[in-house]
Amino acid sequence: MKPLVSIVILNYNGVKYLNDFLPTVLATQYENFEVVVADNGSTDDSLVLLKSNFPTVKVITNPTNEGFAGGYNWALKMVQADYYVLLNSDVSVTPNWITPMVQLMESNHSIGACQPKLLSFKEPTLFEYAGASGGWIDSLCYPFSRGRVFDFCEKDAQQYDDQAPIFWASGAAFMIRAKLFHTLGGFDDSFFAHQEEIDLCWRMQLAGHQLYACPSSVVYHVGAGTLPRGGRKVFLNFRNNLIMMCKNLPLVELAWKLPARFALDAISAWKGLLSGDTYFFTAIFKAHFALIFYILTGKLNRSLSPKSLKTLDGVYNGSLVFQYFVKNKHYFNKIVGKPVHY
Repeated sequence: MKPLVSIVILNYNGVKYLNDFLPTVLATQYENFEVVVADNGSTDDSLVLLKSNFPTVKVITNPTNEGFAGGYNWALKMVQADYYVLLNSDVSVTPNWITPMVQLMESNHSIGACQPKLLSFKEPTLFEYAGASGGWIDSLCYPFSRGRVFDFCEKDAQQYDDQAPIFWASGAAFMIRAKLFHTLGGFDDSFFAHQEEIDLCWRMQLAGHQLYACPSSVVYHVGAGTLPRGGRKVFLNFRNNLIMMCKNLPLVELAWKLPARFALDAISAWKGLLSGDTYFFTAIFKAHFALIFYILTGKLNRSLSPKSLKTLDGVYNGSLVFQYFVKNKHYFNKIVGKPVHY
């Protein structure tokens, strides 16, 4: 019997996406899987739809919306499997998407998690923002991907079709060993949403596990389906990224990298303000004050065994901001070169 894979979809008012994309998930060609929808306090007709149109899907309900991080932590306590696949409700999958990831994980037990190749549902020839073909990070902890740098998404020409070590796997479609998820304590609840998967992947590497891209598995992601772009999204992205740095970087690196990030964030905020984006400006400074409050109130739990960032997989030991905005390099391979895989 092949390993049991539980595909767990965290849903919050996603009745349209469930109706559109759940049939593709149920059509998965893998002999030992289940589909679980964990409803995160929805107020729309999601539960009515599931009961009437998808009676074979397991449904668990949470009366409150605890965000991506808290919602999955709550849900996965009630799901037993060999592997979890965390899947956004706004993702359309291909029939054979599970098998390559299981084969990869079974072939190398040091791999703790992996992700498929994410393409844009709206523009299928392009990589999708949320993870493209595997997540990386730069020396100042700005996340990017093989196929996506800041807001620029490359065209998929199979240039990133190799299975390769990465720094982080996308929360939009994320396979992880079930036991390892719980051993690591799951996601950090305080993140609510955005970059909690990067924090988990970072902690995974610090615990001695690898993460991989598995591009032979392909899915199509709508993007921004559950939390639209805006001030709240910007706030969570900046705040959570800074919290993640404070949690996982060695203090000797944090001492100079955090002030550098504050300075670069401030430049970005003022640039936004001068272009008329007051929401962006306000969200960044709120994120900085939120980090300070987070630390002063004793909520920061630092990793027990931080390692120098440059010793981990999927790290560009340079400045993504400099390469992108000063040298005008928008393509992943133009920035990092062709990585060496060991």
